[in-house]
Amino acid sequence: MASSAEPALQPILEARGINKHFGPVQALKDVDLSVFPGEVVALIGDNGAGKSTLINVLTGVLPLESGEIVFAGEHVRFSNPHEARAHGIETVYQDLAVAPHLDAVANIFLGRERRQSGLPGIVGFLDNRRMRNETDEQLSRLKVRVPELERRLVTLSGGQRQGVAVARAVMWASKVVIMDEPTAALGVAQTAKVLDLIRQVRDTGIPVVFISHNMPNVFQVADRIVVLRLGQVVAELDPKSATIEDAVAAMTGSTRFTNREVG
Repeated sequence: MASSAEPALQPILEARGINKHFGPVQALKDVDLSVFPGEVVALIGDNGAGKSTLINVLTGVLPLESGEIVFAGEHVRFSNPHEARAHGIETVYQDLAVAPHLDAVANIFLGRERRQSGLPGIVGFLDNRRMRNETDEQLSRLKVRVPELERRLVTLSGGQRQGVAVARAVMWASKVVIMDEPTAALGVAQTAKVLDLIRQVRDTGIPVVFISHNMPNVFQVADRIVVLRLGQVVAELDPKSATIEDAVAAMTGSTRFTNREVG
């Protein structure tokens, strides 16, 4: 009799046994990480724990030294961030990597401009109306409010600039969105909006890897918490049953919590 059990959900992105050295310093040691569709995975750890190094290896910023990266069931090795983006992986960096003196439309389509059809497009004319409409639709879908689409980002609030950066990532990400400290330096109201954006992205089915030092934020949005310490994964926590104290103890190597799981 055939089993009625549903097939196990497969990770969209998986790191297996990742190692990385910077000279004599081992920044990552046998790191495993799985990212499943429709979840927020928080990656936490003190400064120097290896969070950014891991993300940079996964997205092609740093070369893979040893280990495996499996993306959508296939072994991959990204040589640069452009290859990662071509596979549907978008990253929102802590410094946002936006062009502050351009408007929201130009930022969202930067390097991916829509050209007009026919001869005008061949000679380089852009389809500004289409790009504006698509930007307006994307911001509305994610409930990102900016005063005017023509306003330069330098004139917007930190939360509004963050919203544009997230909207750009979601617009082009078909598989995974990675957010590195997206609430850093934001006020309470702006932080709440960014956390809501993260939930909305997850609800579209696109998983989010969320890197943060802010433990209350992590416990508000994460479905799973992976803890790095000294370049190694030391714990995986379920935020429904674990506490912030558990997370801090795992990050610091407290005897209260060492190499065990809370789930």
